[in-house]
Amino acid sequence: MEENINALDEIHKGACMGMDAIHFVLEKVEDNKLKEVLDKEYNDYKSVKEKIDEIYPKYNDGKPHETNMMNKAMTWYGIEMKTLVDKSSSKIAELLLNGVNMGIIEGKKVLNNKNIDKEVKDIIDKYVSMQEVSVEVLKEYL
Repeated sequence: MEENINALDEIHKGACMGMDAIHFVLEKVEDNKLKEVLDKEYNDYKSVKEKIDEIYPKYNDGKPHETNMMNKAMTWYGIEMKTLVDKSSSKIAELLLNGVNMGIIEGKKVLNNKNIDKEVKDIIDKYVSMQEVSVEVLKEYL
């Protein structure tokens, strides 16, 4: 049971961080096609987050972990500093790719836990697959 809660918490935090990062960069994006890509990715993260919110009560009375204010502030600050002189689609894709790769690594680590329920594993599989697709799409903007 504990493994399911930890897995859901980790992926929920990752989805929230993805949503935050996209939210923070979206105003800097000038390329309309990239904006469409990021809107879709935002909605994909939101879908994962909502699915976790839906099943979490089966495993825990509380709410899934989200990114704390310090992590949100650090994400925002990092994006602001790294796009201060370069707001190109290439730079934005690079920043997002760094986060997506961290999400893939974390998702794969969680999947290596053999003691998670199938429905939890399915959500994590969706999360990792979604991010693997994101890598391929964002590479086009480098």
